[in-house]
Amino acid sequence: MQKHNKTILLLLIALNSVVLLGQIYPAGAPPFARVVNIIFLVLSLMFFITQAKRKA
Repeated sequence: MQKHNKTILLLLIALNSVVLLGQIYPAGAPPFARVVNIIFLVLSLMFFITQAKRKA
């Protein structure tokens, strides 16, 4: 795995952890949780699309 992909995956895992924590404990979610959710979804989608194009 390339170093670039590994960095992106670590970033997505960190964002996913924040999103998951907000789902498990909504009262403890930070005020910027919605923004983190949107960023996570967009970055995940972009990553998956680029990986799918590389494999095809």
